[in-house]
Amino acid sequence: MARSARCKIKRAAILAGLASLLAAIPATAIKLRAQAPQGKAAASFEVFTVRYGVSRDFKVSSLAVGADPSRTTDVPFMFWVLKHRGDRNILVDAGCYRGPDFEKWKLSDFIKPSIAIGKVGLQPDQITDIIITHIHWDHMNGVDLFPKARVWIQRDEFDHYVDAGGKPRFDAIGSDDAAMLMNLQKSGRLTLVDGDALEIIPGITVYTGGKHTYSVQYVGVKTTAGTVVVASDNIYMYENLEKQLPLGLTEDRDADLRAQARMLKIASSPRLILPGHDPAVFERFPKPGDGVARIE
Repeated sequence: MARSARCKIKRAAILAGLASLLAAIPATAIKLRAQAPQGKAAASFEVFTVRYGVSRDFKVSSLAVGADPSRTTDVPFMFWVLKHRGDRNILVDAGCYRGPDFEKWKLSDFIKPSIAIGKVGLQPDQITDIIITHIHWDHMNGVDLFPKARVWIQRDEFDHYVDAGGKPRFDAIGSDDAAMLMNLQKSGRLTLVDGDALEIIPGITVYTGGKHTYSVQYVGVKTTAGTVVVASDNIYMYENLEKQLPLGLTEDRDADLRAQARMLKIASSPRLILPGHDPAVFERFPKPGDGVARIE
């Protein structure tokens, strides 16, 4: 066979191979696109608000600056459960059950947080992580009820309120709670988060900027409904957000309002922003009920 003929045959074979490869590319792309939603779902959490107690006849003006001082409401004390197909069971805050502040407040309808999580089908030793939004007793006092959980808190929050000996630097944190955080650090169960907009767990991002406490954080959670923002006490009530009212207890009102505006950008919908103490949560998300609201 002449050399020119052999070259033509070889070139034709190469072109045929390239055509076959190009024809396969769209099918591969379609396959990859079909797999993408599976990856997204794998990072999705179920979010529940769990009520563990109630403070009766609480003045709304203490929660939202500018509210009618004569208005009162029954304020729920809550924490949040983020469930991920049995792989990760995360609490945002851990409630409370002991200490002088707990005794002074005399919460009605109190359920110990380690028992209250049974309403979402979990036991205390199934909690893998606890994200502490801030150091106030009603949000972190119950951490020691969950013996296997890794605990996450902003480094600046920890350093500001707990000294090197595990003692409180300020009255905002109780001595027992400061000692508990120090013991968690010594045992290797405490992770100090360094800053803002950090994805600490796949699908879970923490943000700073509010000033309810020195370095309070809030949490963005990927769900099938979109991004949920667990505001905790960065927003006490829906009224704070809807009327742009600062918190009754804050170090910087303008910083709180900036944090509220940012949450509106982070959340997939304003309805997916969860305040720290609003009874309306259980009206807007009535299922499954009995002190539990599934966010969907």
